[in-house]
Parts: sequence; structure tokens; C-alpha cells
Amino acid sequence: MIISDIRLIRISLPLITPYRLSYRTVEAFEPLIVEVRDADGHSGWGEGHVSPGSSAETPSGAWAYCRGIAAAAGRDSTVMKSTILESRASSPVAASACASAIDMLDAEPLLRPPARDTRLPLLSPVNATTPEAIETEIEAKLADGFRTFKVKVGKSLDADIARLRVIQAAVAGRATIRVDANRAYTEDQARRFAGALNPEGIELFEQPCAAEDWDANAAVAAMSPVPVMLDEPICTTADIERAAGITGVGLCKLKLKRFGTPFLLKEALDLTRALGLTAVLGDGLGTELSCWMEACVARTTIDNAGEFNGFLKPRTRLFAEPLEFANGHVVLRAGFVPRIDEDVLARHTIAEERFVA
Repeated sequence: MIISDIRLIRISLPLITPYRLSYRTVEAFEPLIVEVRDADGHSGWGEGHVSPGSSAETPSGAWAYCRGIAAAAGRDSTVMKSTILESRASSPVAASACASAIDMLDAEPLLRPPARDTRLPLLSPVNATTPEAIETEIEAKLADGFRTFKVKVGKSLDADIARLRVIQAAVAGRATIRVDANRAYTEDQARRFAGALNPEGIELFEQPCAAEDWDANAAVAAMSPVPVMLDEPICTTADIERAAGITGVGLCKLKLKRFGTPFLLKEALDLTRALGLTAVLGDGLGTELSCWMEACVARTTIDNAGEFNGFLKPRTRLFAEPLEFANGHVVLRAGFVPRIDEDVLARHTIAEERFVA
């Protein structure tokens, strides 16, 4: 199939509630959206959300990478995707946006509509900081059907420990908790935090130390009362194999934007399980487009709460028929084929370029 037209769009979607990470507070999602078209006008879409501070990749670098790919409009889709995957190390998130857009256009089997309704449980973050607000938020989210919560830590060790204890008391065994440090702790801080943990109801301790500091994360994993999950270091199958050899590391988190295509993501998820680790899937910074793709992959590979919940955070949805959420689950309806709402896209566009063969 010849790709005749490529459109690059940068959008800004304000969030309902600010999303607090250890390294920044996110007020709006600003992903790069890629549309590829064939000569008959059929479209495929991909998303690449580069979060400043999460890696060496930058939004401007991702845009430049996509411009280089888009300049080759007029080539065969298979050839173009091969070129993208060969070069993706230079800008992984941007490459994934381009490659997954081609997959959608080419009707990748993993992205085809489900034959029957599929419900996948989702995780929800806990945003509140005071005891009263925490209790109110927990009760509301339990009523919404959530049974797994994510607690962000990494800003203040003592405050993190105190807040987590308040959250555990509010949850009272009615849901599981994932604790995520977003690489913010030093080894000493992470060991102190882990040593203070009451493991009751806590499923995992995610990415305590810097992504590149495998030794520090291994030291924390060796003494943590709950399994450690690696996130940012997990970008290749070699990373998964390395994680499997570390005592105390019980889980790996995988994301579409790090592995390039739905098929490559599924291969990595299958390898994770084969090596005896638990796989967690999803990008909480993704919009409806990438969340839908990750949910499609999760149908056959994941049996725990997905983290592809970013579509619930913006005030506005991208799909003309929004991705359905019900009782703590994302619902993929039988026969569902997503369609981008061009009016929504236009209202939130902050940059756009088009390349025609």
C-alpha cells in the first residue's frame, strides 16, 4: 500500500484534574498525532506523547523525527515502517506514533474490532493530599468501580510515607495499591521508604531510583517487602531479560510508545510472562488513541489492572464515539472502530504540517 499523505499535528488537551508526577505536574496533555492516508482516502492514526523530564526525548526532537519520516510520503507502507523501526532508537516515542499509524492503516490484526464486548479493568490515580480529601476521593473511586489505585511518591520522604498510610487506611483492604516513585528517590531514600512500608494491600513499588541506575534499583528490590516494578528502563527485550535476573524485581511495565508497534508490544509482554515476571501495561499520559491501542493488545495478554487510563483525564475526547468506561473498566464494544473527531482536533491543534506525495 502506498502512503500518499502524512499529517503531523500537535494538540493540547487540558486535564480535568492536574496529574502530579514526582518530576512535574501535568496540566494538559500535548501529544503528537500522526495521520497517514492512502490514495483511496483511508486513514491510520498514531500518537506519541513525549513527557518532558521522563526521558532524553523531547517534543521538538519528536516533531523533527516525524518530519523526516513524513518527507518520504509516497513510499510503500511496509518499506516505510521498516525504515521507522530501524531508526526508532533516535526518537522512540515519535517512531511509535508513525509505525502504529501505519499499522492502523494496514489493518494490523491486533487492532481489528473485537467479535464480542470486552471489558478490561483500569487503575486510577489518587490525587488528594489531605486526609479528608483522600477519604472522599477513595470512596468516590470505589463507587466508580476501581479496585486498583496508584499512589505517586518521590517528593518528600516523610510526607510520602504519611500520605500512603492515610490512603491505606481509607482503602481498608477494598482495593490494591501500586506505589510509584517515578525514579525520584536516591538509593538511600528508597531503602528507607521501603523499610517503612506496611505491605498490606500494596501490590508493587514502581521505579524507586533513576532509570539508568540498575544497581540502586536492584538494592532496593532485594530488601523491599513488596515486589519492585521497573518502568522507564524497560524499552527492549534485552531490558526485560535483565530485569528477570534481579532478585526482588517481580514486574515490568510496558508501553506501546517504547516498543514501537502493537505486535512488538505483544511479543514483549509474552516474553515478560515467559521469564516469570508479571507484566503491567499502559501509559497514564496517553490520550484516547494510544489507550485504545494498548487496550486492544491487553485483550489477550493482560489479566491485571491496565494503566492505559489516560483517556479519562482530559476534558475532551478525541474519538467521535468516545471510548467507553463503565464500573472501573474500559469497554471495547463488538465491532468498535475508532474515528477521530476532526472538529475536536481542530479546536485543540497548536501546530500542524502536511506532507503529500
